[in-house]
Amino acid sequence: MLKSKIRKKVLNLRKLENSKNIKLQFSTLFNILKKSNLKNKFIGGYYPFNYEIDDLDILKELEKKNIKISLPAINKNNKMDFYQWSFKDSLNLNKYGIPEPEQKQLVYPDIILVPLVAFDKRLYRLGYGGGFYDRYIEKLLKKKSFFTIGLALSCQKISRVPNNKYDKKLDIILTEKYILK
Repeated sequence: MLKSKIRKKVLNLRKLENSKNIKLQFSTLFNILKKSNLKNKFIGGYYPFNYEIDDLDILKELEKKNIKISLPAINKNNKMDFYQWSFKDSLNLNKYGIPEPEQKQLVYPDIILVPLVAFDKRLYRLGYGGGFYDRYIEKLLKKKSFFTIGLALSCQKISRVPNNKYDKKLDIILTEKYILK
């Protein structure tokens, strides 16, 4: 099946399933995160959009634990970077209508929470088709080692995500029902 058809089908399903804004358990994610020494590490989150899993409560809890957080912003050259952010800071709407931080302090996250449209048991994800996360992961791989955690609803799992050499596998996918490693 074409990626565009999969996107349309799963986005409709996600909208129906997540109309009540299902939350993932912070404790489940934190148990995964604390296997890494979180001191002086940056967690890259995202601002939820279009019925994506809402990670803002998770980011808020991390910030309460004095863990540094960041959010992505789209640059003029249509590439994504992460910038340090706090819930005390303001956000601006980007060209897609998604809130993002001011592009002040560029950071390279040690752990990235990744939104997705669909995923499979091989840990491949399907996004919206812009390649923002795949390009960012490729860029970051050249700079440091890091960990990616996809956040999704279990209903977003499909039998096989069509992938090519540009598509990046995630390390873990966390849903409201299970953890896929």
